[in-house]
Amino acid sequence: MSTSHPGEEYEILCRGSGGPGGRDLIRNTTSISLFTNIQRVFRQGVRNVFHALGFWEKTLIVGLSFVAIGVFLYWVSALYVANTREVPEYGGRYREGIAGQPRYINPILSQTSDADADLVKLVFSGLFTHDNEGRLKPEVAESSEVSEDGKTYTIKLRQGVLFHDGTEVTADDVVFTIQAIQNPANKSPLRQNWQTVDVRATDRYAVVFELRKPYFGFLENLTVGILPKHLWSEISPDRFLLADYNLVPIGCGPYRYVDVTKDSNGDILEYELRAFEKFFEGAPYISQFVLRFYPDEETLIDGYLRKEVSGMQGISAEGTFRLGERKSTVIREIRIPRSFAVFFNQTESIPLAFDEVREALNRGTDRQAIIRDLLGGRGTEALGPFLPFMDEYASDLAWPVYDRDGANRLLDEKGWNRNAEGIREKNGVLLRIDLVVPDWPELTKTAELLKTQWQSLGVGLDIIVMSPGDLQRNVVQTRGYQALLYGEQPMLDQDPYSFWHSSQKRESGLNLALFDNTGADEALVAARETLDDGERRSLYHDFQATYLAEMPALFLFSPSYLSVTDGSVGGMNIERMNASSDRFSDVSRWYVKTRRVWE
Repeated sequence: MSTSHPGEEYEILCRGSGGPGGRDLIRNTTSISLFTNIQRVFRQGVRNVFHALGFWEKTLIVGLSFVAIGVFLYWVSALYVANTREVPEYGGRYREGIAGQPRYINPILSQTSDADADLVKLVFSGLFTHDNEGRLKPEVAESSEVSEDGKTYTIKLRQGVLFHDGTEVTADDVVFTIQAIQNPANKSPLRQNWQTVDVRATDRYAVVFELRKPYFGFLENLTVGILPKHLWSEISPDRFLLADYNLVPIGCGPYRYVDVTKDSNGDILEYELRAFEKFFEGAPYISQFVLRFYPDEETLIDGYLRKEVSGMQGISAEGTFRLGERKSTVIREIRIPRSFAVFFNQTESIPLAFDEVREALNRGTDRQAIIRDLLGGRGTEALGPFLPFMDEYASDLAWPVYDRDGANRLLDEKGWNRNAEGIREKNGVLLRIDLVVPDWPELTKTAELLKTQWQSLGVGLDIIVMSPGDLQRNVVQTRGYQALLYGEQPMLDQDPYSFWHSSQKRESGLNLALFDNTGADEALVAARETLDDGERRSLYHDFQATYLAEMPALFLFSPSYLSVTDGSVGGMNIERMNASSDRFSDVSRWYVKTRRVWE
């Protein structure tokens, strides 16, 4: 047996390798072998050292290792976040709760129901819509022209706008929609706005509207959703209100109808909508939009707290007090031109016919206290027909400032003395007023606060609460009230004609104070017929001055519109709106999913 030295073995291997390539292979193999040996020795050394350590020393080393890894991951994550931004992603589902029941998901019939109006806004588009500040902007309309005399409007439509069934929207669809409104058989609440307007299509994408008189607010009428003529023209007028399309709608809006869920009684529980991928402004981010319906606000809030829905809209300030029970709730306050006031009927109440009484009530009412105690501070003080956040509001006029002592002095000076019961009277006229109030918690509580405040003025207030339906039929239409606590909801670009012109005193009008002033009438008519913004504001200033001199009503507050979500939805950027359904004006930009992209 022979033995060999390691070096001899190495030489033999070299000689047997053959050629330069073999020498490279030998060198690589040797390098790997040496590295492997070093690794083995290192690992053995580490193991020997680690075994030699005590328990607490081992624990310290392991802990420090985890800390080091954590610090490394933190800095990697921080670096990623610092150099990327979050952007909306397509997909996901959003569920919103609404108090009410839909009946007519039809743009020319939806004006009397918030549930209907909400669905219409999601499914239909009009020639115009509103932006997040409540300002008018084109939607299906591409452009508009107004003649010098303000009587002719020419609207050009976008080309390629599609209904959900794939049919293109044309001028004929617009004309059909307006004529359906004008047809008395269809019973559209919008008909009054269109009685003096002629409409015709001049080509496939152009519509002309002819007005008998100029009207600055005409374009607001063109926010009505467009009906598809090819579907509705086949339905006779006597079947219009009963048509299936009223509940299975087809429009050209951002969302299309998919399904409806009903309970055993036939009441609608949910509407499921899907993003219309061919929407002309681009497919909405949220793929599935579900509206769930509840009988009233209380059950709606219960549903939200049970996480049946992710959001709800138009909640009262009182209703928000319960929302702390659900974490991550976001409450957005949106300004809306809705105000509540006490309208004085001087023909039915002798004391209200006295100028000093109406003035004393205006100056002796603490509006801020009502906003604080009733609305939790979520509202704006209202002093007159225009709200402070409206462009037409005359801020330079001497609007009533709360001054209870001054109100009492005024009544004292005018001979209204307190009797043994503390109620003022003058020449046998007792200062006691009947106040009619709809049976809405927000308003009945307002009436109670007014009663307490007016007691300090020596005014007796008797509150009469009625259901909204009975009040409308038996009191509002007949004007059978001394004072009425009620609401107004005009537009941000308000035309107050319907609320304050003397021609609107009759039962079909909205002049609830029965205000009758020739100067005010002239200013209101002139304002609606001028297209010059500066001139119109000047005329509305004159109207407000006349109103202030007579104080035919006592305006109280404008509650904020409260939008509630659980924080899962983003992109909601509405600041002001004309109606509650306008919160969906930018619904295609809402999102529930996001992704990060590098800056």
